[in-house]
Amino acid sequence: MSGGAAEGGGTVAYIQHHLTNLCVGNCDPVTHQPAGFWAINLDTLFFSVALAGVIIAASWRVTRNLNPDKPSGFQNFIETILDFVSGQVRDTFPGHNPLIAPLALTIFVWVWLMNFMDLIPVDLLPLIASWFGIQYLKVVPTTDLNTTLGMSLTVFALIIYYNIKVKGPVGYLKMFLFHPFGKFFVPVNIVMSIIEELAKPLSLALRLFGNLFAGELVFLLIALIGGTMAVGAAALFWLPLQIVLDLGWLIFHLLVITLQAFIFMVLTIVYLGMAHTEADAH
Repeated sequence: MSGGAAEGGGTVAYIQHHLTNLCVGNCDPVTHQPAGFWAINLDTLFFSVALAGVIIAASWRVTRNLNPDKPSGFQNFIETILDFVSGQVRDTFPGHNPLIAPLALTIFVWVWLMNFMDLIPVDLLPLIASWFGIQYLKVVPTTDLNTTLGMSLTVFALIIYYNIKVKGPVGYLKMFLFHPFGKFFVPVNIVMSIIEELAKPLSLALRLFGNLFAGELVFLLIALIGGTMAVGAAALFWLPLQIVLDLGWLIFHLLVITLQAFIFMVLTIVYLGMAHTEADAH
């Protein structure tokens, strides 16, 4: 990681700069934060779409060159991921729905790729962007709550859809009226069921956002070691320490980004599996 920490007003300014999105539209001219609904974090949108394009390109390449007799290393890698996701769906999801496995695969790979952007040196892409006059650039889409909340709300919409489709409108309503304490506690059941349902998208969004935001913050703090402390002879101590800490956190964070993608995928399968379960009789 480069040590541009000293530029632009010290440690706080450095961290705030790196945690500020490239906002267009209805944005505050001073803080550059969204100031209304019609504000778009352009960097989040760009990297999310670009990584989706990587998935599409990789899928096109592997399907174009499929060879069941002599698979390439890349084909073996893709098939390993497919087998892993298919196994999770078989073990977790009751019954059969042709949407679930492709959805789970897309979530796992896309979230992992967005998380992986956190492993790129924090100053590299913002520095390159500055050469083209782009002042702010936040390169990890999952450190933007809009991304994680958008994905979780999409999953939540599917949960509601399949609840109504499988249970029927009346059966879905009964779930709110009689779950979890039965027909004698309807008001309590309604409150508890609403909280339980709303907790699903919130848990998906906040868990992913919180872990990746914290990881990005640690990378920034490590980068500050080289930028603010490695001056003169002190560099002989601080720069090697920065390298060791950076490498150690990178290896650990590689496990974190994979685990978070896995958790988001599994919870999606579980929640949709619950939606496919017939309502209990009360």
